[in-house]
Amino acid sequence: MMSTGVVTAARVTHRCGGVDQIAAASPESQERAVTELLTVPEIEEAYVLSTCNRVEAYVVGADHAVGRAALEEFFAAVDDEAVVSTDHDESLRHLLRVAAGLESVLLGEDQIIGQVRTAYEDARDADGIGSMLEAAITKAIHVGERARTETAINEGVVSLGSAATRRAANEVDLEGATALVVGAGEMGQLAARSLAAAGIDELVVVNRTVSHADHLVADIGTETEIEATAAPLEALDTVGSRADVVVTATGSETPVVEPRHLGGTAGADADGIEQVVVDLGQPRDVAPAAAGLPSVRVFDLDDLESVTEETREQRSEAAREVEAMIDHEFDLLCEQYKRARADEAIAAMYESAERIKEREVETALSQLEGEEGEAHREVVEAMADSLVNQLLAPPTKSLREAAAEDDWSTIHTALQLFNPEFEADDRPIVPPSIATATTGEATNGDPPIGTAEDD
Repeated sequence: MMSTGVVTAARVTHRCGGVDQIAAASPESQERAVTELLTVPEIEEAYVLSTCNRVEAYVVGADHAVGRAALEEFFAAVDDEAVVSTDHDESLRHLLRVAAGLESVLLGEDQIIGQVRTAYEDARDADGIGSMLEAAITKAIHVGERARTETAINEGVVSLGSAATRRAANEVDLEGATALVVGAGEMGQLAARSLAAAGIDELVVVNRTVSHADHLVADIGTETEIEATAAPLEALDTVGSRADVVVTATGSETPVVEPRHLGGTAGADADGIEQVVVDLGQPRDVAPAAAGLPSVRVFDLDDLESVTEETREQRSEAAREVEAMIDHEFDLLCEQYKRARADEAIAAMYESAERIKEREVETALSQLEGEEGEAHREVVEAMADSLVNQLLAPPTKSLREAAAEDDWSTIHTALQLFNPEFEADDRPIVPPSIATATTGEATNGDPPIGTAEDD
């Protein structure tokens, strides 16, 4: 039986909330968060996506009021102004955009599609995925894969964090290196992830608020095999000197990295490998005197900005292609839901006809003279099947056309006529926009829901 609810979603992301708000919203685990949402009466399905840049929750409920109430409780620890809530259509579109990388800090980054998949598996383990979210999430993953294989959305270097990694790689071999990131904000996160993907062996993230660094390294630790640890800013005295690469991005008004924190105080190491420091701070995070250390090379924002400009433009062009792709795939998803609504009525119609056919075949066979015989049965059943198919072909076509045209009264009537379990006083089968309009809610033409095979 397909779901008869609507999707409602809420989120706290890097676009609408700070690091503290995202941390406040972050659940202990995605699976446990889904389990918690499913305890709310009338919530039929649930899906939670939690990363260091976003916490998003999607629920399927009888109507949007039910979904909003559940999500308000879920995000109760977060300031209201940091939470964005969406109804059916907008929630589905947003999910497609997330998987395609259009909502990421780094436009088109690849990591998010793996995170969407992991959250999907966690929700399945918690029994949170039903017909509605199954179609939506698998569609989102499909869109994400298309965006990355058919466009240039994930090509080149577009952020200063990834540019810092490229700059460092030009100076030292990152394979097996130890990297230190100072700061766990947006730019620090990008730098940390970029370094982790470049083949380093160890990553240390230091931050004034250690819990923010903990959240970042936890994510990186589960996604890669590198050793990732968090430490307070005071640990610079010990961890700074042993790092091959240091990237700073704190937003501090004064330098936080002094010459005494860096390996250059004792000169170049035995292999003559320099320590590379990339300062992404504005104002500077690294004291100017550090550039005078014999085994330290310091790069600042002026050294990096030109690296990102070309690929930033390249990805912006690709993003327009992805937007058009999402429009098309969203329309297919809506058609998929509509067809599923019609298919339930069609299935009920055929089941009813099958019961009548079986009864009449048995009656006809019992009235035949002589022994029934297998030949008689085959002839009679073939005739009955032919009659059923011919009689039901026109209404089948009409019901699918009705669904495509949002004619839900026809679908509802068909269910009443052919499904003995469908009571006349059941809630009408209509698209969410009509179902919620009676309570004064607007959902911008939300599509009907149900299940169907992937397009």
